[in-house]
Amino acid sequence: MMNKKSERIDIQVPKNFDNRGRHIVLVFTMIITVVTLISAPISIASAQSIGEQKKTLRIGYFPNITHAQAVIGLNNGDFHNTLGDNVTVETFRFNAGPSAIESLLADRIDASYIGPNPAINGYLLTGGEELRVISGVSSGGASFIVRNDSGIETVEDLGGKKFASPQLGNTQDVALRAYLIDNGFNTVDNGGNVTVLPIANADILTVFLKKEIDGAWVPEPWATRLVQEAGGKVFLDEKSLWPGGKFVTTNIIVRTDYLENNPEIIKKLLEAHVDETLWINNNTAEAAKEFNIHLKKITGQEISEKVLDEAYSNLELTYDPLKLTLFKSANDAYDQGFIEKGKDRPNLAGIYDTTILNEVLAEKGLQSIDNTEAINNATNSASSGGAIADIVA
Repeated sequence: MMNKKSERIDIQVPKNFDNRGRHIVLVFTMIITVVTLISAPISIASAQSIGEQKKTLRIGYFPNITHAQAVIGLNNGDFHNTLGDNVTVETFRFNAGPSAIESLLADRIDASYIGPNPAINGYLLTGGEELRVISGVSSGGASFIVRNDSGIETVEDLGGKKFASPQLGNTQDVALRAYLIDNGFNTVDNGGNVTVLPIANADILTVFLKKEIDGAWVPEPWATRLVQEAGGKVFLDEKSLWPGGKFVTTNIIVRTDYLENNPEIIKKLLEAHVDETLWINNNTAEAAKEFNIHLKKITGQEISEKVLDEAYSNLELTYDPLKLTLFKSANDAYDQGFIEKGKDRPNLAGIYDTTILNEVLAEKGLQSIDNTEAINNATNSASSGGAIADIVA
């Protein structure tokens, strides 16, 4: 509060003033005193008003079911209501992780919903300095789909076949290549006889229908669309490869400097995100309809109810970042030469900052998501060349 010294106002009254004149002077003196006294609080209020400047949160997301909290919450007003009138929310839509990372590192956005592998790449690209994972978003929702007439019935049938993934080195691409290696196969570019082609999800559906590929490892809802619209079959649900069927599909990342300078905004963002996650999981039918409404609004398209219901049942929306599964994915990407090629195996222990998330969870009476001892064991094992898979399993 501002301190203002009181000022004494002395008005000399001539001796020859009559009583009426003295009365007028006294009234005038009182008026001046009152004006002087109230001027200080008016100045304080003005200063406070000037100090309460609006802040901005620029946040990216993909129009995907695995980013459902953002698709719904950023478009129906839920996030804006939690963040408050003093925060201007600007949204940016992306179709690929590298574009989101590029925008984050170029200071065009402050935070983003994103897959684990692009987050890992961005973290390593900046020497672990410029981004942090602050929350989970979704788990599961990726499958290996093959054509019914591909002749693939068992893992032994994968040799000599042609498959697709959404992008070279992305989360599903790494998972597909790791699965092939684990089962004794390798890609043509690495001396093997299996072809893996990077093709955008929408185009995968087209080439699948044309029988130009034998299968694809894709996220939802594309996995379900390949089954329902292109006559494919589920050869492998990736959940079967992970303990408890849980593995990270999407996280929230934030620029480190924004996190440090605006913790109160990040806390409100995470409050909104946790609330949206809980609401969707407790109101699945209503949430599916609302997702489609906003998807059509922002892309001009919607997902059929049948596809959406099946796709949603194959994934889990969660604020738990499932840290150990990200380390396993990073380990696979390193072994395949997608990250830190020619360098030591990276230690990713610093990629997470879930302090604020745990504060939010505690205030809502929800369980903390940290398992510090297991995480330290995992990252130490990875940096020394150990297999994170052994720790996750």
